[in-house]
Amino acid sequence: MTNLYKILFLKFMIIGTMISISSISWILAWMGMEVNLLAFLPLLKKMKKKNNTEMSLKYFITQAMASSILLFSIIITLNLEKSLLDYTSIFTDMALMLKLGIAPMHFWLVEIMSKMEWNLIIILSTWQKIAPMLLIFYSSNNLLFISLMIIISSIFSSIQGLNQICLRKILAYSSINHMSWMMSALLISPSIWWCYFTFYSLANINFITLLQKYKIFYLNQLSNLLSFNKTFKFLFMMNLFSLGGLPPFMGFFPKWLVINLLVQTKLIFMATMTILFSLISLFFYIRVCFSTLMLFCSNSSISTKMNLSFLSMTTNFLSMLTLLWMPLLLKFF
Repeated sequence: MTNLYKILFLKFMIIGTMISISSISWILAWMGMEVNLLAFLPLLKKMKKKNNTEMSLKYFITQAMASSILLFSIIITLNLEKSLLDYTSIFTDMALMLKLGIAPMHFWLVEIMSKMEWNLIIILSTWQKIAPMLLIFYSSNNLLFISLMIIISSIFSSIQGLNQICLRKILAYSSINHMSWMMSALLISPSIWWCYFTFYSLANINFITLLQKYKIFYLNQLSNLLSFNKTFKFLFMMNLFSLGGLPPFMGFFPKWLVINLLVQTKLIFMATMTILFSLISLFFYIRVCFSTLMLFCSNSSISTKMNLSFLSMTTNFLSMLTLLWMPLLLKFF
């Protein structure tokens, strides 16, 4: 019975997102996001944690506030002249950015993700980003405002993530940093955005699956990974560096596409800022890798058996082949 209700709500989540991104009016887009919200809340409520009610309430209040601002801006837009639409669209962008958790409106995202289960973190950091981001693209009349939010998001996520020891918070700040890259791509080329989103989702799912399988939540727990076999450590580091965008791993390819796109469109300052603070955020992953390889724990309480699923093995294999099929991908962009 438990799996049936999860499947039901997941279907409604997908339906809500599809309604939003395929709608021809803002009212339908707003209704689609509300369907998505009402389908995601029961999944939060059913978590096996003591504070699941508090977390569900925080998520609901934040999303309801963003939905109210969005609905308010839609109503104002329908009753104003075209000359004033550029000003009212700022409220629309702010509401959608609040739903995404883009800095400086990101504090709810970090707090909620730090208490979530790994499978819900995957959903929140991947699927739940699709509808708000595409709607920002549809209403992108204020390029200066969106560019400013992209730079602020890149700065906040890189600096605030430096002193974290909780892996879920690190992934939350990493998600915010990746959102700044995806927003940069979305302003210019939706196809590049889809490419970045696909690569990011693949790397994110691979890495979180490993953490979920071995119940790892903090950096000090990674010392136990030293007792794992070499295959696991190789896969762990490969997915980690791919998520960080370190060349020549898979995650570097979409970042290279975005940088090339920003330079071609003369957005040199934005490209410089995103690169600079992404290097700082890359320190998160290097520190995690350092904890995995350099620390030693002789009494490991974690099983060392490698029972990876077929999906995990397939995605890791594709990650290993990045250098071989990257030239082929370049022909499409």
